[in-house]
Amino acid sequence: MIAQRVGVAALRRGAAQPFFAQTLPRAALAASMSTTPTRSWSTSACRRPISPHLGIYKMEQTWFGASAWTRITGCVLSGTMYTYMAAYVVAPLVGLHIESASVAAAFGSLPFAIKGGLKFALGFPFAFHFFVGLKHLVYDMGKGFAKDTIIKSEKILWGVSIVGGLVLAFFV
Repeated sequence: MIAQRVGVAALRRGAAQPFFAQTLPRAALAASMSTTPTRSWSTSACRRPISPHLGIYKMEQTWFGASAWTRITGCVLSGTMYTYMAAYVVAPLVGLHIESASVAAAFGSLPFAIKGGLKFALGFPFAFHFFVGLKHLVYDMGKGFAKDTIIKSEKILWGVSIVGGLVLAFFV
């Protein structure tokens, strides 16, 4: 931080004077100074990790927690969308038919269980991501941060998301 201040101060002094009136050794010294902050001690000397290790977390809280699954469902949804959109753009060049009518006809010819499974595979991540978004809107209002409330909301979130995925798969 001090090196950064010295460098900025030298640059300000240099900008106030014409170039030919500047003393070059001072400008060269200021240019060679590092602007990145440094620590006087090292975390490796303390023999402890820089960030918390995964071993400090309770598996039942983190594995079924909404944070990881929100990222997973977001990646599934966006990855599916990007894959389909890229295939839609490339399909005419390759000779495939991925337009809406062809996809609907191909999907309609599948057995009921496979159709339901595919629809649930997209409906559940959508429902989960949607309800987690609502939960975060409640968090933004400053409510629901008590530990028992978080545990209860996680259980409700999973139940509502599974029911929402089933509704999207079999009733929509």
